[in-house]
Amino acid sequence: MYTQKPESATVPGVAAPPALYMQSQPPQIWSTGLCHCMDDINNCCLTCWCPCITFGQIAEIVDRGSTSCGTSGALYGLLCALTSCHWIYSCVYRSKLRAQYNLQEAPCCDCCVHWCCELCALCQMYRELRNRGYDMTLGWQLNMERRGVAAQPPLVQGMAR
Repeated sequence: MYTQKPESATVPGVAAPPALYMQSQPPQIWSTGLCHCMDDINNCCLTCWCPCITFGQIAEIVDRGSTSCGTSGALYGLLCALTSCHWIYSCVYRSKLRAQYNLQEAPCCDCCVHWCCELCALCQMYRELRNRGYDMTLGWQLNMERRGVAAQPPLVQGMAR
């Protein structure tokens, strides 16, 4: 139908738009390795005995406060107890974390990491956020206040007549 490719077709008298070249940054490496759980012995023990707490803390920070630690942790615990598919839920958060900080998908795909090494993966995610300046015990709101970032108060709707 076309004699030339549409993107190479030009209109006489009209300048071609400038070409946009976006150089994406190569993915960064994780600040700690997957099997470096003992780097933070307190978190390692907490994650081994009650991974729902560690997951809840991670989810609240990754979701920037839109979900609470308690809600995410409870859902994780229910998925663990009822279906044993909790690793799928945490895999989603690993992907979100990697996207936010442009981290490599290493040592293998996120789902494989969480299926094979769930507790190590949670510890690594926790350490990554901690190494990026978050105090995981404070939650999103207090971390933002500590950093001096003003958070918008929730909208309160009044009664309408």
